[in-house]
Amino acid sequence: VQLQACGGGSVQAGGSLRLSCLASGRTFTSYAMAWFRQAPGKERELVAHISWNGATTYYADSAKGRFTISRISGDNAKITVYLQMNSLHPDDTAVYYCAARSGSGYSDHAYEYHFWGQGTLVTVSS
Repeated sequence: VQLQACGGGSVQAGGSLRLSCLASGRTFTSYAMAWFRQAPGKERELVAHISWNGATTYYADSAKGRFTISRISGDNAKITVYLQMNSLHPDDTAVYYCAARSGSGYSDHAYEYHFWGQGTLVTVSS
């Protein structure tokens, strides 16, 4: 089982980044997916969530109107999850993690996610 996240980097405030997460090794087509982030000295928090079929999305208040989560299915039950981030500001600086959760329904509790990517660093300078 692998969740490989990439796409982080350093940008100036107002810029954009697109994070990608390739999930493989299981039938992730039936898993809900999410992006979390963790800033230094802070708890890990949910940024965006997407249901297993892509029909439902949820965003943290800080992400609404700026971030978009999406997913596509590939061969052999692999999926790729994206997080398009626009209008970035320094408060978005954090390590971003993709996560997978089996079962239906939404959750913003990190402990309810079964698989995690390795994290990708996003740094936004003012």
